[in-house]
Amino acid sequence: MLKNISPILSPELLKILMEMGHGDEIVIGDGNFPAASVAQRLVRLDGHGVNEIVDAILKLMPLDTYVESPVALMDNGDKDNLPPIWEDYKATIKANEGDHNIELVERFAFYERAKKAYCVVATGETAIYANIILKKGVVIQ
Repeated sequence: MLKNISPILSPELLKILMEMGHGDEIVIGDGNFPAASVAQRLVRLDGHGVNEIVDAILKLMPLDTYVESPVALMDNGDKDNLPPIWEDYKATIKANEGDHNIELVERFAFYERAKKAYCVVATGETAIYANIILKKGVVIQ
């Protein structure tokens, strides 16, 4: 156990976050996301929700400030009925990293992008369209 690191971040995920470089992407998928079939590297955190994992990751990993949108969500295709969890994500991102643009990515394009991600995290999240991609930024000391 280490101080000031969320206990929901497994040793495997901490190693992967350290390995990732500027511009690498990590996908955190909901319980319905086909994580095992798209992942180059798969980390299972089945007992946790996506937003709590995003919060724990963003306490350690900066978002990319050199791109227009360092965060991507899987688009549900219904602009009048957005998933409520997206508001939670926006609040978590703002609390950890300030305001950032968030892009919506069509479902099948999201799957293709996930195949190229450095890592996919499988969760037990029950909310639908709760999939998110975070692009790693530069750590400035």
